[in-house]
Amino acid sequence: MLSISDFSEMCHLSPQALRFYHSAGLLVPAEVSEQTGYRSYTFDQVERAMLITVLRGTGMSVKLVRRALDEPDTAAALLEAHSGDVQRQRQTQDEAIRDAREFLSSWPEVHLRHAPEMTVVSTLVAGRPAGHDRSEWDESEAVATVQEVVRTVESCGAVVAGVPWRTPAIETPEQKRQSSSGEGPWWLVKVPVTADAGAFAALSRVVEVQAFDARDELSIFIPGRTTTAKYATALSRLLTHPLDGAFPDLSRTRHLLHDDGVETRVAICTLVETDAGQVT
Repeated sequence: MLSISDFSEMCHLSPQALRFYHSAGLLVPAEVSEQTGYRSYTFDQVERAMLITVLRGTGMSVKLVRRALDEPDTAAALLEAHSGDVQRQRQTQDEAIRDAREFLSSWPEVHLRHAPEMTVVSTLVAGRPAGHDRSEWDESEAVATVQEVVRTVESCGAVVAGVPWRTPAIETPEQKRQSSSGEGPWWLVKVPVTADAGAFAALSRVVEVQAFDARDELSIFIPGRTTTAKYATALSRLLTHPLDGAFPDLSRTRHLLHDDGVETRVAICTLVETDAGQVT
């Protein structure tokens, strides 16, 4: 029999780790003294300790390691699934690091932009379950929606002519009612297009084609994936940006979906003084 200190030295596992693995049922000592509580191990348990160390070194949880050891036939599949989770986590961390570098090297600033008149294809995004945060935007859903619209545009012989965007679905009374009630859908996807008369006619039969009027806008670009915090930061910057005789109209907000981030734009509404001296 090996004492816990001898087994610890042989397996390069601290006594604290061995006690933890014992309590978790992962590596149970061969004997535990009723009088002293001292744990003793056998030489045969070294192999199990080695496998635990190898699997734990991959970042697998104690629960998964125990399952892999208790069900050897599933061990390879469990490891592959864990490897996929690790890769996704690394990708997420790499993206976060890139975002942080961009923020620290060049903090997002508000700019004045002019959006020209254009023709766009507009489509509703499916509603979300009740209670879902409407400010959140599933990027995979965004990409899928845009790709579907692009396929429709190209199938009709039209051409995508700019960066797609999303905007709150409040263009019609029914959309406003659904948005205020929490039913959704809350977003519209818009894709700028150019086409000849025949292509426009074909488009109009399958999707909604709209005219987008030229306007001045405040713009801020936030790199990386969209989050509620980033969305709130963008709105805060836009709303507090000084304007002379004008204000940002949040009802005409749009979010341009760039490959490396989201550019939030808000239309600028000019204050007009009436003959009675009132500002409207």
